[in-house]
Amino acid sequence: MGSGSMHISVVGSGYVGTTLAACLADLGHESVAIDIDETTVSRLNAGESTIHEPGLDELLTRHAGDRLRATVDHTAVVDTAMTFLAVGTPANPDGTIDERALVQAARDVGEALRAKETYHLVVIKSTVPPDVIEEQVIPELTDAAGRSLGEHLGLAVNPEFLREGSAVEDFLNPDKIVLGTTNDPQATRLLETLFRPIAERSGATIVSTGRAEACLIKYANNAFLAVKLSFINDLGNVCKAYGVDTYEIAEAIGLDHRISPSYLRSGLGWGGSCLPKDTTALLQAARSHGYNPPLIEAAIEVNELQPQRMLALLERELSIPGKRIAVLGLAFKPGTDDIRETRAIPVIEGLLERDAEVIAYDPNADAVDAMRSQFPEISYADSAEDALTGAQAACIVTDWPEFAELDWAFAGMSRPLVIDGRRIIEPSDEIEYHGLTW
Repeated sequence: MGSGSMHISVVGSGYVGTTLAACLADLGHESVAIDIDETTVSRLNAGESTIHEPGLDELLTRHAGDRLRATVDHTAVVDTAMTFLAVGTPANPDGTIDERALVQAARDVGEALRAKETYHLVVIKSTVPPDVIEEQVIPELTDAAGRSLGEHLGLAVNPEFLREGSAVEDFLNPDKIVLGTTNDPQATRLLETLFRPIAERSGATIVSTGRAEACLIKYANNAFLAVKLSFINDLGNVCKAYGVDTYEIAEAIGLDHRISPSYLRSGLGWGGSCLPKDTTALLQAARSHGYNPPLIEAAIEVNELQPQRMLALLERELSIPGKRIAVLGLAFKPGTDDIRETRAIPVIEGLLERDAEVIAYDPNADAVDAMRSQFPEISYADSAEDALTGAQAACIVTDWPEFAELDWAFAGMSRPLVIDGRRIIEPSDEIEYHGLTW
């Protein structure tokens, strides 16, 4: 390793963990990915990504077997300076966080660290409320390690702000790097040594704070984005009622530096692995402490409303029962295969409830396979053109760039009704076009 290199372990090989391990290797560090799934470990060691993320395959191909290796053995942490815990914290049915995998990871790492006599830093990347760390993670870690936090063991929180579809770029060029070290000088020194070069190259601000503050910065970040998106969608519904183009309004208000144009694209709503889960988790965490945040609650309500508005608009223009309806886009956003909380799910459910014949298409085959497991009763097309052939209407759910290039005049079409939920389609004489909020 080079003089500035470190040896780092990452527990969990999902979107965050794989991106973290691969990017650290690309920056010259030795990284070891630890996962309980042997298939995932084998694929990583072969330089193959288990997730769809632009740029990640190249990094794995370049560094697997050299600066990056994977294992199922947690004792690998002993030879590293710090361990990042990047395991999933999915939502429970009531919206609270399922922290069991994180707590188990902390115990596994703690047990491995019993054999280490020098200082080791454990860093939480997973998103959880502060009380989960203080009341569950730390007790499990310290009990398993046989030592308290202090001279030989540290715990910090370093939340991630990665967007699916641009995770590698976001890691290498962040807006901010949050270090929740709670007055642990050794933890601060290690994390600043690791992240200072990234901050200096990208111009990112390093925010040094406490563990609880770092946890809530992550939740606040995503909740704010969710509220902003729901605001512009709610405003879009008002604009639609007046026959006004919401995007003209958004462009004007975005010129105000206090507002900015980011996240002002109105449409079908937000999904994915972060905004829905984190916003709902913050809502439930607040309720558990005796406060019901009405603004966050309203943001979630507006988001749930948008797919129903698409269905209502479609129903206003077409008698749905028995009609062939194409759903274009299944992933929650372009550039990913992730269908978690995608707005396609309530749209498809609503169409089936109205006895439509649904045919769906997404450019990403993995997204199609994932959706097929949820909706085996609908049809799936191999191309957008196949989905549209014979369709009386199309619902545009995801703004994949290829949808903007569609030729609506191909054989078999008969001026279909198009409900555009993402403003990706240009109106033309070949279609009867309706925008959701414009």
